[in-house]
Amino acid sequence: MRTTQLLFPTLREDPSDAEVISHKLLMRAGMIRKTAGGIYTYLPLAFRVLKKISQIVREEMDKAGGQEVGLPIVQPRELWDQSGRWQLYGDEMFRLKDRHQRDFCLGPTHEEVITALVDGEVHSYRDLPLLLYQIQDKFRDEIRPRFGLMRGREFIMKDLYSFDVDEDGLDISYRKMYFAYQAIFERIGLDFRVVEADSGAIGGNVSHEFMVLAGSGESVIVYCDQCNYAANVEKAEAVCKMPEDALQCGAYELVASPGVRTVDDVSGFLGIKPERVIKTLIYVADGQPYAVLIRGDRELNEIKLKNHLGATEIFMAPEEMVQEITGVSIGSVGPIGLKIKILADLEIRHMADAVCGANRPEYHLLHVLPERDFKVAEYLDLRNVVAGDPCPHCAGELKATRGIEVGHIFKLGTKYSQAMNAWFLDEDGNKRHYVMGCYGIGISRVMAAAIEQRYDKNGIIWPMSIAPFQAIIVPVNVKDVQQVTYAEQLYRDLIARGVEALLDDREERAGVKFKDADLIGIPLRITVGPKSLQQGKVELKRRWEAEGELIAQSDIIEVIMSEIKKELR
Repeated sequence: MRTTQLLFPTLREDPSDAEVISHKLLMRAGMIRKTAGGIYTYLPLAFRVLKKISQIVREEMDKAGGQEVGLPIVQPRELWDQSGRWQLYGDEMFRLKDRHQRDFCLGPTHEEVITALVDGEVHSYRDLPLLLYQIQDKFRDEIRPRFGLMRGREFIMKDLYSFDVDEDGLDISYRKMYFAYQAIFERIGLDFRVVEADSGAIGGNVSHEFMVLAGSGESVIVYCDQCNYAANVEKAEAVCKMPEDALQCGAYELVASPGVRTVDDVSGFLGIKPERVIKTLIYVADGQPYAVLIRGDRELNEIKLKNHLGATEIFMAPEEMVQEITGVSIGSVGPIGLKIKILADLEIRHMADAVCGANRPEYHLLHVLPERDFKVAEYLDLRNVVAGDPCPHCAGELKATRGIEVGHIFKLGTKYSQAMNAWFLDEDGNKRHYVMGCYGIGISRVMAAAIEQRYDKNGIIWPMSIAPFQAIIVPVNVKDVQQVTYAEQLYRDLIARGVEALLDDREERAGVKFKDADLIGIPLRITVGPKSLQQGKVELKRRWEAEGELIAQSDIIEVIMSEIKKELR
């Protein structure tokens, strides 16, 4: 490809609405353009990257036994009613009606469609296991699309669905995908971790996320420095440390606390540490109010609470609702005397000489002792894990970092096959529901995540495996016949050897060409200049290195071939 034929409208300044580096650089490199909020057009360079990512994914899916299919983007409501998710999925679903006023949606995911397909075509255990996948656009009406391709309303995704006869079969399919995903992200060249995760709206009881480590990541993950434990903070298990010395306290005591509402207010007013405060939060889950207790220095994990209650909808009660439920305002609520069900984090059980709201305006209680002064219906893990907490699997200490979710795998079990009455006949002729799994990779998000990990002040640094071109040839002066003649021959020779080469044949200054080559992130740059040609050499610069080196013209092709082979995994 020649740059005079290539559409890559580069920009010299960052777009004003771009928040993260991948968004800025994809726009500046002329790879994407915004069509609407959260919806982007992919220009030729980006599309080449997406095709390479997709090809790596296809190869690993096929190697694991997957078969590629094409499923419809537009899906009828009837299928989603069968699974019970038409209402459950919420406002993120793009809903539409046809001319006959029948309800449809733009597919945010395809569990319903694939389950209906297999139910209609597969009837015997002899046809299982089955691994079916597709690479296709997905649609989710994000309330606030942001970060470019990281959180959009239209995105490219690979989703595979496994169908097995039993849980043992699902374990095998799950392991196949687990290792296939590891191979994919290793081949792409990403620094990633596999973490335990919450299954969310997809459902199921086991799931793992594949997280690309990056400071711009939306997710916080914790991992152990001594074992392989790693988890998304939504899923991470909190270990309750037993207090070294049990504090003794007398009967609780009422104390006036005018203007004191927050944990910091209480700590400052009473001169105590936040960990001695019992924070009482009022939550409503599917219309039912609960008091949730957590230590003052901790954050409640709403995902854990929602999962424990098996709730469809959960929210913290606003001020007016708190007044109605407890009789006092937020800040004065405490567990003693409450008439609603109390759930408490595990650490609450071991608190002593604690402080809490008195359920009386502008009063708090001192010397509170759980179980003596109030009863808790259930103690459970309800808090967010933080760096420095003990590992739940060994004696190590947890560390925290940020990550970008690029893949997620789920064990669904019979969640969908049972809801949709999808079944097969086992070897005894009995009807059985398929045991399912689903496995997703965000193709367009992988492209953005790769940039978040590999860039510098000059632009993108693509891994060789997904770079739009592997090498770019830059003649310093296209009006110099000798430079152009050599550059053209080198270009043809590289193409003949299978190298994805780009020839910058524009009538631009060398500095402009170099800046564009760095910006779009081509791994290898071969500069053809007058001085080096006189010496029988050309300059080879690797995108990730500061300086180039002179290579003999007779050796340059083999050196380039060696560099490409070394970088590909």
